Amino acid sequence: MSKRRSRELPRPVPLATGRLAGIMFVTPSLVLVGLFFLAPLGLTAWMSLHDWPLFGPTHYTGFENYRQIASDPSSRDALLFTVKYTIVVTIAIFGVASVLTYLVQRSMRGAALIRTAFFVPVVIGFAASSLLWSWLYNTEVGAIPALLNWAGLTNGPIDVMAGSTSALIAVVVMVTWKTAGFTMVLLLVGLQSIPQDLLDAANVDGSRRWQTLRHVTLPLMRRTIALALILSVTGSFLAFDQFYIMTHGGPNNSTITVVYQIVRDAFVLFRLGYAGALALMLLAVLIVLNAIQLWLFRERSQA
Repeated sequence: MSKRRSRELPRPVPLATGRLAGIMFVTPSLVLVGLFFLAPLGLTAWMSLHDWPLFGPTHYTGFENYRQIASDPSSRDALLFTVKYTIVVTIAIFGVASVLTYLVQRSMRGAALIRTAFFVPVVIGFAASSLLWSWLYNTEVGAIPALLNWAGLTNGPIDVMAGSTSALIAVVVMVTWKTAGFTMVLLLVGLQSIPQDLLDAANVDGSRRWQTLRHVTLPLMRRTIALALILSVTGSFLAFDQFYIMTHGGPNNSTITVVYQIVRDAFVLFRLGYAGALALMLLAVLIVLNAIQLWLFRERSQA
């Protein structure tokens, strides 16, 4: 009798019980998404349709805030600078990360230590990194102006934040130092996922290193590169801390990003409705970028 019971299959869970369990598991996530994403998003959309000061009555203006964005030179300049910064910093990050990936992919003594050293800046917050590099760029106690002066590249310590181009380069250097390690890890994972048999077959067929990279390595790393690219571009469009701490938007408001403009309009000028419209415009741009990412993934899966 005991043997017969041990062979019996477990009874299936009733359908209603399974649905109830699924709802209970999903409910906490739905509550969090509703409270911290959907509700603020709805409030922002509602605010963007109003003249909404920090204090005082609000007035419905329809799409006037969106029309002001198209004609506002400061918002247009912030968007153009954000696009410029995104292009420059993305190229710099991928260039440095590609070199680092090439250096650490080989099995050599101390490779793990080298990878860790390259990845350490990633765990440092943007605020702490910005403060650190602000000290390095300081004309009085900073190491970088002193090093440039010692090398004879400058005539005395210079303030790199005094010019718009030099300030942009200074921020790009800091961001590249901080985030290139993360992109290196993504590229390294994608590179190591390529079957060694394909690389050996290309070598046997007489393929040169550049030909193998172009026709074998890069096509197989397409999804990894797309993921790293979209993360870099999205993070660059959301840049705020580094410019707020290092350049303060200067000189002459030439390093103000879209997020910086949103914060200034909302918490300095108290134009919450206009800031909400800017935020939704930025959200639309990010949605387009993520749609491009999904399209790249779908195209690769069909191939």
